[in-house]
Amino acid sequence: MKEALSLISRIKEAGNRLIIDGLANNGIKGLVPSHGDILMLLYKHEKLTMKEIAQKIRRTKPTVTILIDKLEKLGYLCREKSQEDNRITYIALTKAGKDFERVFTQISDELNKIMYKNFSDEESKILDELLKKMAKNF
Repeated sequence: MKEALSLISRIKEAGNRLIIDGLANNGIKGLVPSHGDILMLLYKHEKLTMKEIAQKIRRTKPTVTILIDKLEKLGYLCREKSQEDNRITYIALTKAGKDFERVFTQISDELNKIMYKNFSDEESKILDELLKKMAKNF
């Protein structure tokens, strides 16, 4: 019997619990695990459009809009009009969003430490590649 989906679901639930607990332990309110993909992208890129974010995290634009609206209300993100073309709006981190990177990294490191415990470097790489291959099937 193939159990991948069931196992992935259990791993996701456990990971989300760890994230929620980590946020609570750091006094962070309002953030949820689904905000993580957007924050992670913006830690790698200075600013992105809503469309770019939606494509990169493989979510619909309406879903991304809801997540970004919430992050903006919480003070982590802001919208910036392009100086070259005011039809384009960029999403960027605020000071609070940039300051949160330390906590974000701390929680991510703890999550990875638990997930890859007892894995060799080679096993970790293989697992990541297999999961990416599986995700592309959808």
